[in-house]
Amino acid sequence: MLCKLAWGNVRRAGRDYLVYLLTLTLGVTVFYAFNTVSMQVDIAGIKEEGLSELMGSMLGYLTYFLAGVMAFLMVYANNFIMKRRKKEFGLYQVLGMRRGRVATIMALETVIVSVGAFVAGIVLGVGLSQLMTFFTASLFKTQIANFHFFFSVHAFNLTLACMLVMFVLTLLLNLRAVRRTKLIELMGAERRNESIKTRNPWIAIAIFVVGVVLVGVAYYRLLRDGFPLTATEGKLQEAMNQFGITTAMVTVGTFALFWGLSGMLIKLLQSLRSVYWRGLNMFTVRQLAAKVNTVCFSMGVIAMILFLAITSVTCGMSIANVMNENLERYNPVDVSQTYVYYTPETLDYYKEYVNPSEADRMVLADATVDLYAAWHGERKSADNNDETGKKVNIADVAGEHVQIDSYLSYPLGGSGPSVAAGEMCKAMGEKLPKVLEGSNADDMGLFVTPASQYNKLRQMMGEEPVSIGRDQYVLTCDMGGELGDLYTKYMAGGHTLTLGGHELKPATDKSDKDTAAIANSGLGSNPGTVVVADELLSQLNLQPYASNLLVNYKRGMDVAEADELIKYTMLDNLLVDGKEPGSWGVFMIRSELYTQAAQMNGMISYLAIYIGFVLVVACAAILSIQQLSNVADGSRSYRVLAQIGCDDRQIRHSVMAQQAVFFLFPLAVGLAHSFVALKVIIELVSTFGNMSIGGTVGLTCAIFLAAYGGYFLVTYLMSTGMVRAAIATRYSE
Repeated sequence: MLCKLAWGNVRRAGRDYLVYLLTLTLGVTVFYAFNTVSMQVDIAGIKEEGLSELMGSMLGYLTYFLAGVMAFLMVYANNFIMKRRKKEFGLYQVLGMRRGRVATIMALETVIVSVGAFVAGIVLGVGLSQLMTFFTASLFKTQIANFHFFFSVHAFNLTLACMLVMFVLTLLLNLRAVRRTKLIELMGAERRNESIKTRNPWIAIAIFVVGVVLVGVAYYRLLRDGFPLTATEGKLQEAMNQFGITTAMVTVGTFALFWGLSGMLIKLLQSLRSVYWRGLNMFTVRQLAAKVNTVCFSMGVIAMILFLAITSVTCGMSIANVMNENLERYNPVDVSQTYVYYTPETLDYYKEYVNPSEADRMVLADATVDLYAAWHGERKSADNNDETGKKVNIADVAGEHVQIDSYLSYPLGGSGPSVAAGEMCKAMGEKLPKVLEGSNADDMGLFVTPASQYNKLRQMMGEEPVSIGRDQYVLTCDMGGELGDLYTKYMAGGHTLTLGGHELKPATDKSDKDTAAIANSGLGSNPGTVVVADELLSQLNLQPYASNLLVNYKRGMDVAEADELIKYTMLDNLLVDGKEPGSWGVFMIRSELYTQAAQMNGMISYLAIYIGFVLVVACAAILSIQQLSNVADGSRSYRVLAQIGCDDRQIRHSVMAQQAVFFLFPLAVGLAHSFVALKVIIELVSTFGNMSIGGTVGLTCAIFLAAYGGYFLVTYLMSTGMVRAAIATRYSE
C-alpha cells in the first residue's frame, strides 16, 4: 500500500521533482562517463605506459570532490520539494497516519526518484562514454583501430557509491525534517511566506556604486599589473601582495554589486515612468527588489563560480592547444643536447654558495667546443641479467646534424648586453611586451649566433640559406607572438644594431620564427638571437653562453629504435686541457616531447571540462531552485493578480522577466570578470604564440548554454505550471 501511494505521489508531483531528477541524472551521467577515461585511452590506441592509470586516478579523486558539490545540490533541491509538500505530509497525519509511515513514504519516494535518475544517468553515461572515446583520440592525436562497445564496472561502482552517499544524506535530512516539524507548521506552511527585509534604496544605490568602482579599479589594476608570474625574484612578493589586493577588491565589489542591486533597480525604473507604469512592470520590479535582498550573497557566489568555470575551461584548453600547435616549430630535429658554458657570475656563485673545491676545476669559457666530437657514452642492456656493456656511439644513429653556438652580446669579462629588447622598444617608441615587464630579460639581452650555423640549420629543415653581409644582421625568435612581432617590426623599420662598436643593418625585413629553434623544447628555446656574419663574430670576442647539438637520425632508421639507443647515452664531463668550461644541459627527444604534450593537452582538457561542467550545473541548479521557491512563495500574489483582471500572458511575462534577471545578471558579471582575466592571460601566452580561443570559446559556450539555458527553460516551464495551478485554486482566508 505504501509503495503504491509513494509511486502515485511521484507521478503526481513529477514537476516538483523535475529539477532534482535532472540534476541527479546529469551528475550520474558525467561521473560515469569521465571515470571511463582509462578504458577510452586503451581503445583510442594510446600506448603510453601508466597514462590510463594516472588519468583514471586524477579523475577519480576529482569525482569525490565534485560528488560533495552534487550532494549539497541534492540537499538544496530536496529542501524545495519538502517546502512544496509540507501541507500534504501534514494532511497524512491529520488523517491518522503516524510519522513513521509518513517517513516511510518519503523514503520510498526518494528511492523511486533516485533509482530512476541513476538508471537514466547510467544509460546516458554509457552512450556519452562511447562518443568521448573519439574525443580522446583527437586530443591525443591517435587513430582508433578497433572500436568496440565497452562498459566500465569501476566507473559504475564509483558512481553508485557517490549516489548512495547522496541518497542516504538526503533521506536522513528528510526524516529529520518530518520528525522535528510540528503538525501546525506542516498544515500552515503554504500560508507562511518568507520574511522580506526592505532596504533604504539610496543606501543600496551607494553600495552598488561602491561595488562598480571596486570592480572597475580591480579590472584596471589587473590589466596594468597582470598576473605575478613574470616578476623577478626580488619583486615577486610585492607583486603577489598587489595581486591579492586586486583579488580582494573584485570579490568585495562583486558582492556589493548584488547587495545594492535592488535599490538600483527600483530607482532606475522609477525614473523611467513610461516603463515603470506599463503593464506589470511595477509589480515585477518590486518582486525583484524584495527577492534580490534575500539572495544577494548566493548570487555573488554564483557569479564568482561561473567566472572560475568559464576562465578555467577556456584558459586551460586554449593554453594546451597553443603549446600543442607550436610543437613542430619548437622541435626541429629528432634529438638535441645542450651544453652551457660557465660565466663569471656562475663561477662566483659556485665559489661562494656551492662548493669551492669544484670551482677550482671550472674555468671561464673563452671558446665553444665541438659537441659532436665530444658526445660519447655507454648503454648497458640487461638481457637475461647479462650486462653486455654494448657501446653506443652518436655516429651509430646520427644523420644530419648541426651545432648552434649562442654568445652573449658583450665581450669576455664584460657585463651588460649590447642588444636588448628594452632598447629596441625605446628606439621604436614602443612599449615593452607585457610579459617582459618586471622580468630580468634585459639583463641577459639577445644571443648572438654565426650565420654559417644558422644557414646549415635552415638547409636541414629544407629552407634556402639567407645571405648576411659583414655589416648586416637577422633577428630570430621561435616563440612568435609579441616577441616575434617586436623583432619583425624592428627589422622592417630599418633600425640598426650596434655590436662591439660595429653598426649593423637588417639583412631582411622580417624576423625568422619558423627555423629559429636552437634546441628541442616544450615552450621555445630562442627568446631572441642576432645572426651575424662569421668573420664579424670572430672579431668580437664575445662571451660563449651555450652550444646546442641538433641531430636528425639516419635516413630509413626506425625512430623508436633510435630513441631507445640514444636516450640511455651517458655523457662524461667535457674537459679542455684538464679544465671544465661548462656542463651538460637539457637532453630532448622530439618524440617524447610530442607524447608529453599530448598527455598534458588531454589531461588539462578533461579536467577543465569536467570541473567547468559540474560547476555550471551547480550554479544553474541553485538558481533554478531559488526561483521555484520564489514562485511558490509568491503564489498568493499571482492569484490576486489574476483576480483583479491581469491576463495569463502578462503574468507569464512577469515571471520570465524576474527569472531572466536572476539567471542572466550573475552570468553577465561572471563573463565580465572572465573577459578581463582572459585578456591578461592572452597577453601572457602571446609570448609563446598567438593564442586563439575562438574554437574553445565556441565549445565552452555550447556546453554552458546546454546546461545553463536548459535549467533556465525548465525553471520557467515549471514556474508557469505552478502559477497556473495557484490561479486555478480557490483561495479563502
